[in-house]
Amino acid sequence: MNMSDPAARLAWLAAEIARHDALYHDRDTPEITDADYDALVAENRALEAAHPALVRSDSPSNRVGVASTSHLAKVAHARPMLSLDNGFSAGDITEFVARVRRFLALAEDDVVALTAEPKIDGLSCSLRYEDGRLVRALTRGDGQVGEDVTANVRTIGDIATEIAARGVFEVRGEVYMAKEDFAAMNVRQAESGAKLFANPRNAAAGSLRQLDPEVTRMRPLRFLAHGWGEVDTLPADTQIGVMHAIRQWGLPVSPDLVRVESVEALLAHYARIEAERADLPFDIDGVVYKVDRLDWQRRLGQVARAPRWAIAHKFPAQQAQTRLNAIDIQVGRTGKLTPVARLDPVTVGGVVVTNATLHNADEIGRLGVHPGDRVVVQRAGDVIPQVVDNLTRDPARAPWPFPQACPDCDSAAEREPGEVDYRCTGGLICPAQRVERLIHFASRHAFDIRGLGLVRVEEFFKDGLIASPADIFRLHRRRDELIARERLADVSVDNLLAAIEEKRTIPLDRFLFALGIRHVGAVTARDLARRWTSFAGLMAMIDDALASRAALAPVLGEPERKFELRRQRALVGAIDTPQIGPEVADALLDFFAEQHNRDVVADLAGELIILDVVHQARASSVTGKTVVFTGKLTMSRDEAKAQAEALGAKVAGSVSKSTDLVVAGADAGSKLRKAAELGVAVTDEDGWAAIVAASA
Repeated sequence: MNMSDPAARLAWLAAEIARHDALYHDRDTPEITDADYDALVAENRALEAAHPALVRSDSPSNRVGVASTSHLAKVAHARPMLSLDNGFSAGDITEFVARVRRFLALAEDDVVALTAEPKIDGLSCSLRYEDGRLVRALTRGDGQVGEDVTANVRTIGDIATEIAARGVFEVRGEVYMAKEDFAAMNVRQAESGAKLFANPRNAAAGSLRQLDPEVTRMRPLRFLAHGWGEVDTLPADTQIGVMHAIRQWGLPVSPDLVRVESVEALLAHYARIEAERADLPFDIDGVVYKVDRLDWQRRLGQVARAPRWAIAHKFPAQQAQTRLNAIDIQVGRTGKLTPVARLDPVTVGGVVVTNATLHNADEIGRLGVHPGDRVVVQRAGDVIPQVVDNLTRDPARAPWPFPQACPDCDSAAEREPGEVDYRCTGGLICPAQRVERLIHFASRHAFDIRGLGLVRVEEFFKDGLIASPADIFRLHRRRDELIARERLADVSVDNLLAAIEEKRTIPLDRFLFALGIRHVGAVTARDLARRWTSFAGLMAMIDDALASRAALAPVLGEPERKFELRRQRALVGAIDTPQIGPEVADALLDFFAEQHNRDVVADLAGELIILDVVHQARASSVTGKTVVFTGKLTMSRDEAKAQAEALGAKVAGSVSKSTDLVVAGADAGSKLRKAAELGVAVTDEDGWAAIVAASA
């Protein structure tokens, strides 16, 4: 498979990490070292940070222990356990604080106070107290649903079973194993002839998820609180104040938690923690920053999987030198040609690296690399291998010739104006793209077909059992042929066919994401499904948008730039989904403009029941309505838009007959006049605040 395509790499990482979890926790036969396992987990996190639209539902970032283990009860979190966005440089942190300022529309002299604390590498756990008594403990799970580990948590000495909190109060933190305790436990394992544990984090995860709480009691587990989930009453109005209260209640909080009032102070604290990293009693991989004021946290809210008010400042990459032996080209699901460096094995930060990305043709030209050169390799974000420098530069050499044809189907490789990547023009006739699309289609974040992982997809494709997504749902007709295949027993085949049958009903957003359309990730698919609530409605919009795009023509004497801006505005207007820009709109329409793609989609739709997506928005007086904001508001437009969307409303940029409400700030002009002409309801910012408050 193509390991350089982000979606394919994330699919492989999810399967590979799950396999190693099973080898360790279920069969006690680990195949890799703790450093290798940590590198896989960290690479997955870094890739997700770089490609948030590709985050999978089975992401290892939101899963601990063995995903297939089902002996623990599953319980939904009252509030989701979110992940964190990552920053890797001082510039990233400066921009994070600047984003907070912009979103909140703060003045230059407004102080943005933040907390900073070490990012411990443990097992996320939520402790639910009711009237001060511990009643339930859950692992993170997938962020929405966790595993009930209450009995096991009660054996951890750090965790108080009673605290001085009223009503419901969920304390969240990390269950971990200290370095010293882990080493001592492995000594005992060795002395007794038992197998050694792979690393502290995995040892903690496996220990907490035991069937027998007495096994957990024998493991040296600890707990460190870093936040909270559902609460009835907060003991303070700041992050630092609540954390101090949690500490006073008897739960451990990091002694390195501080409150600072400038980016410079944040970075100074980060530098101190980094310098002391090796001496800390537990493993960390960075420092977490959070906006201190809780009212600001509430206003900032969250994006798809992370809060806007927090960020993890990861430790810098580590580097090493080695020899570049070859440059291979790999073809991704969307046809992207990615050059991969094949290296003499080299250890970078405790992990052996043999392959590294070279990104694209321009990066190869910048580095001037050729096979045989001595190069510098680093793991970005501590993990993703990449070539960052060439120590064997020779100005007289011609550039390394980047292929002008696809290595898999020999179709032309082209680079569109303004793009850095070459792409195979073969589309679905390209074997690499077809099999990668099938792997993506069956993956957990798409159709989530149990038992149809990357190995089976590749084998079935190679043997002609499946060539398109619809073929997957016709595999039941080839049951005898599947049973005759080597290594596939009756039970295995029947389990696979049953898993496929379970997925014949699919929500619209997952269906659309599974098609593997360029730029249409999980978030964009949800945005489209939220706007066009049925498959028929979506296809009708696409046909209308294609017709509108085809009808566009330059006006006599119109400059090229002006025409392009007009074309983009018309394109976005035709899609009529506020979050989608012209690049995504073009990619969506390009896909459905190809008849062979339409045939594949129609064939697939004929095998399925495609459901409307169910929105999770607070019921309000503006749910389902169109709102326009105009004039000078005390809040930023980003915050206003986020509030409206959370209430189930659509935000438009102009007033029309379809507008339901105009929120007018100071100096509102033409939009307010247009609303009066059309008889559209108008309110001021205080009125809007009342609507928001009534729906809280």
